[in-house]
Amino acid sequence: MSSLEVNIEYIEQQTVYGLWQKSNDRTISKDIKVLSKQYHAVVSMPEGKVLPYFVLSRNYNEQSRDFELFIGSVIDKGDLESYVLPASEYAKITVKPKMGFLWGVSIGEAKQYFYTKWLPTSSFEALNLEYEYHTERSTGKQPTIDIIFAIRHKAIN
Repeated sequence: MSSLEVNIEYIEQQTVYGLWQKSNDRTISKDIKVLSKQYHAVVSMPEGKVLPYFVLSRNYNEQSRDFELFIGSVIDKGDLESYVLPASEYAKITVKPKMGFLWGVSIGEAKQYFYTKWLPTSSFEALNLEYEYHTERSTGKQPTIDIIFAIRHKAIN
């Protein structure tokens, strides 16, 4: 695993529009592909042309490994549902794909690092909301995406 860096950033409130679906750790790759195809059909734009692009998950259940999956952007069109990302501090890890195209491995490593290494020793707790934030940087010769984690300061006992 390459060295990963977690940065804390304040991000302004943003409304995104897209589609929701139930998902699970076992089915997430397939679910992202299917939901992404549905989303791009609604906005009438080809994949890779919608930027910024969000792949969001929330309400993760550790026992069942189920969660809610959202695919969308800032385009308000058709029958898309809106979701407000609240203004707050977030943890951010920027990742590059393995071998130039394997995003899933890099994203998985970043999430594992965040939850098992960084978070337990930080002064923050996770709020069960995270998203991939794809921008123009995602499509260049040396692509990167940001993985954004909703956090808050731990309560002091």
